[in-house]
Amino acid sequence: MIKDSKLAFDTLEVRSIASARGQPLDRITVRDYMKSVEIGAFQTERGIRQELRFNVVLEVARHDGAQTDDVDVVLSYDKITEAIEVELETERLNLLETLAERVAERILQHSMAVRVFVRIEKTERGPGSLGVEIVRVRDDERITDAGVLVRPVVVFLPNHVVEGDQLTEWLNMLEEIDAPTLLCVEPLLAVPFLGAAEPDQRLQLLGIEQTAWRLAARDARCVVVGTRTELDWAFKNRQMSVWAPSRIVMDAVDQPRGDDPIGLTLWFGQAFNAQCVWGCGNVKDDRLKLMQLPKVL
Repeated sequence: MIKDSKLAFDTLEVRSIASARGQPLDRITVRDYMKSVEIGAFQTERGIRQELRFNVVLEVARHDGAQTDDVDVVLSYDKITEAIEVELETERLNLLETLAERVAERILQHSMAVRVFVRIEKTERGPGSLGVEIVRVRDDERITDAGVLVRPVVVFLPNHVVEGDQLTEWLNMLEEIDAPTLLCVEPLLAVPFLGAAEPDQRLQLLGIEQTAWRLAARDARCVVVGTRTELDWAFKNRQMSVWAPSRIVMDAVDQPRGDDPIGLTLWFGQAFNAQCVWGCGNVKDDRLKLMQLPKVL
């Protein structure tokens, strides 16, 4: 562990060298990469953009790129900046710690990556810079698991199905699908508009979540999920889930409308690379494929 306080605040390159063990590794660096981003856990940080400064040092396995002058042999600087850009475009985040973890994990998916230092700072929150710094080492077992893409089947359940006598039959049929199933619902009652963008959006989404919990109360197989971590676990474990959309929608970069439940369902299907998006119970909307109960039921 590095105990020298001066070294703790030094550049990432210096920290990398000081903590090196064994055979020296090559280093790829990106310094002072600036991005204007909406990020922050406080309500006052929503709707505004803050300047973030990224510094990344990536240690990579030795290669003969310098001898062959072959660009395909080396790990490009672009892999670092692409990781930053992709994670910023995926969703709005509350914490720099989360952003740093995701950037590091994406960079370490490259086969040549060994260890990465990521420092992210907010440059406008005071007279100095406020930030986080992490060091992560490639874990081949974890990377292999992260590379497994699980594609769900997304199903829209209208209110007459959620409240109807055939709900159990519908869920029995959906349970037979050989894929994780994500159920999307609509508000049981119309949610009035107040004329204020964010409060209206949140109220529409909360109306949907009330139905999600109502569905969970009617059938224990329907587990309410609201975060990407919960969804990832549910998909990998083939769990039938009901989407509580507030967290993911409010943190989305391309935020969909909360007053269009079917549009929201389609947006989720696209965002999570669904195998297909179905509607149950004669939904009258051409945007959805319709799923029908077998006549024997």
